[in-house]
Amino acid sequence: MAAEVDGPLKRVLVPLLLPEKCYDQIFVQWDLLHVPCLKILLSKGLGLVIVAGSLLVKLPQVFKILGAKSAEGLSLQSVMLELVALTGTMIYSITNNFPFSSWGEALFLMLQTVTIAFLVLHYRGQTVKGVAFLACYALVLLVLLSPLTPQAVVTLLQASNMPFVVVGRLLQAATNYRNGHTGQLSAITVFLLFGGSLARIFTSIQETGDPLMAGTFVVSSLCNGLIAAQVLFYWNAKAPHKKKQ
Repeated sequence: MAAEVDGPLKRVLVPLLLPEKCYDQIFVQWDLLHVPCLKILLSKGLGLVIVAGSLLVKLPQVFKILGAKSAEGLSLQSVMLELVALTGTMIYSITNNFPFSSWGEALFLMLQTVTIAFLVLHYRGQTVKGVAFLACYALVLLVLLSPLTPQAVVTLLQASNMPFVVVGRLLQAATNYRNGHTGQLSAITVFLLFGGSLARIFTSIQETGDPLMAGTFVVSSLCNGLIAAQVLFYWNAKAPHKKKQ
């Protein structure tokens, strides 16, 4: 009976959540307090939860824009800089063959951020420019993923993430401060991004050992924390209604 149970359990856990040696350590030798293997299990589990959660993180923001038929309060520059940072993380992780659980949310957040950028342009009356942006971004993505792009360029793109993240978040923070409210900024999205970036500090150290990746998420957490604090501060502030002429 134990062998019958062991087979399906092992197929589920190895290698998705645990390497085989850790599976044996925990479930065969019953060493339930084996710290290195527990760290791997926690990191893999957190990573997969973050990746799964990223499928929905920015949808509240998308729906809020669509519902209001307005992107008021969102900084287009901030959205674009965030897109550059997400693209850099995704390309860098793919070229370095990092586990999908350590970076997968970048793919889904990138798709949602592209959608938000298009919606911001669309509701500013620049739909044609939005379509051109989508086409250009797809082309750039293909070039970056091709063998034509040197590894040094990919590493430079990832290294530039920190200033991009900082400037992008500061632009959004400045927009919030100037407006005296957060407009159509979704509180759900902001807090999910903050929590996800905090968890990613641990998973990136554990799964990739890459200081560049870990440093990016430390900076991202600080910047996301600033926006989250503004959401709380301006919680009861409302955007002024525009009077019809």
